This record gives sequence, structure tokens and C-alpha cells, in this order.
Amino acid sequence: MTSIAVCPGSFDPVTYGHLDIIKRGTRVFDHINIVVLNNQGKNPLFSVEERVELLNEVTKDINNVKVDTYNGLLIDYAKSINANAILRGLRAVSDFEYEMKIASINRKLDEEIETFFMMTNNQYSFLSSSIVKEIAKYHAPVSDLVPEIVQEALRKKYSGSPLE
Repeated sequence: MTSIAVCPGSFDPVTYGHLDIIKRGTRVFDHINIVVLNNQGKNPLFSVEERVELLNEVTKDINNVKVDTYNGLLIDYAKSINANAILRGLRAVSDFEYEMKIASINRKLDEEIETFFMMTNNQYSFLSSSIVKEIAKYHAPVSDLVPEIVQEALRKKYSGSPLE
């Protein structure tokens, strides 16, 4: 049986922490669908289309990854592509509490789809898209936090001096 995992998130923007989880996930699952979710509770910097474009670019060399978008419940998306797993990255204990609730409700909605938690690499344990945006907004360097194409996209959004 082919293992298909869904790796969901807002990816606003994609960071090296996200890529760490995605790349390591490809060693565990046959295929990973990265799905950009449009979280109505957040005010994104990048449009869904821009986030998909950035993700496609930074994952183009990873063979068993596909980038997609969905505007409904994650579990419905997972069922629609016959996924058998949801892959979530954890940075800290505080992430676990939130993620455990989501995993529990997803299991209630479909007990055939398992949620797998992967601890992020220690070097990215502090990293979030929100932190990247805050740093980039003030034109501080983000080169060790996001790929170059994301740095360029941030530079354009904040239209300031070059990021290092």
C-alpha cells in the first residue's frame, strides 16, 4: 500500500522549519501533499496563490511532493486524495497541546487517517512564519530562516532595503 501524507499549513511564508519537516517526511511516506490552507482567522501577507508558487519553487527538487490548496476541512481534503496520514511538525510543548486537539477531532471524523507528529530540528525550534514576517518587516536579515526566493518575496512585500 502506498503511504500518502498530507502536510498542512498556512505557510505564510514557507520557512526552513517547514522544509525540514517536509524533507524528513519524504523519508517516511511514499508521497506528501503539502496543502496550503486558507485560515480565515489569520491575516496573511501572501495570497494563497503566492504561497503555492513559493512552495512549488522551494520543493521542485523533491520528487515525491505535490503542492495543493484547499478551502475546507483538512480531513475532507485528506479523504479526497486517499491519504492515510497527516504530518504535523512540532516545535515545542505548546504546539503539542493545540495539535493534539486537532488530531483528536480529525480522528473522530475519520479514524482511518492517522496523525503523525515530527519534532522539528532543534535549530528551527524557535522559528515561525510570524517571526520571519516581523523580522523582514524591519528589514533585518532572514537568510538563515527562509530560502532565497522567499527572501525576495518578502523584500517585495515590504519594499525596503535588501535583506541579507
